[in-house]
Amino acid sequence: MPASVLQVDDDARVQALAHPIRIALLDAMRVPESAAGAARQLGQPRQTVNYHVKELVKAGLIRPAGERRKGNFIEQLYESVANAFVVSPRFTWGDRRAAALRDQVSLEHLAALGERVQHDVTALLDDAAFDGLEVPSAAVTAEVHLADEQARTSFMAEYLRALGPILKKYGRRKGTPFRVAVAVYPAVEGTPDG
Repeated sequence: MPASVLQVDDDARVQALAHPIRIALLDAMRVPESAAGAARQLGQPRQTVNYHVKELVKAGLIRPAGERRKGNFIEQLYESVANAFVVSPRFTWGDRRAAALRDQVSLEHLAALGERVQHDVTALLDDAAFDGLEVPSAAVTAEVHLADEQARTSFMAEYLRALGPILKKYGRRKGTPFRVAVAVYPAVEGTPDG
């Protein structure tokens, strides 16, 4: 069974994902399928699909998944290595951004949190889209105004004091685990909620 979500962060894989037929093939091959079967599903010529299957195999995005006898022929089956793929934002970041992340640990944690949220939302979206699951979720955003470093430090200390008992109380209970993410960063102009 394929992994749920694969984060893609290298040239070969990103280039392999840059074609609409390949995206459709990855979706068709969530379960083992032959190139000919996928060509029928997609309404594409078998030769075209064979080419794209080879490229996806070369990029490591699909893998052989056994064989199937069809009449006198034996078809090679392939499956996606994941149910969904997300391109890491780091892929588009140059050396200066990478160096800035190395120098600013809290910003690195914020970037990692963003990637984790992107990964988790993609997996949950698959649960809703393909398995018909109702996904319980909630999101809370707020904007605060902090004048200087002392105000930021004070805010975080108060915030953690207020949040700590709630996390402690619910962190020890039995039941379905939910991830809670708290992030504080300067508001960026032009973001969807800002």
